[in-house]
Amino acid sequence: MNRTITKTTLLVAMLTALTACSGTPTRESTGEYIDDSVITTKVKSAFVEDKAVNALDIKVVTFKGAVQLSGFANNPQEIDRAVEIARGVKGVTSVKNDIRLK
Repeated sequence: MNRTITKTTLLVAMLTALTACSGTPTRESTGEYIDDSVITTKVKSAFVEDKAVNALDIKVVTFKGAVQLSGFANNPQEIDRAVEIARGVKGVTSVKNDIRLK
């Protein structure tokens, strides 16, 4: 009897842990969070490498593959280039541009 209770308790704990790691429409799963962190890092790195984009002035947030850019740019060409770079990163499903001119 005691062994059955222990097995049942362990099973419930495992199912609870697995459910806690799953995503919802408003919350990322653990795997999605890691993937989004990688995407954000790749976009920011690409900004640093590109001389037309000031990486320090543009913020990048990723949620389930959708990238949101915000911050400030010196000219419209910088905004267009930032969006183009973000769209070119593997794993990006969409780009929302909220960058404003200084």
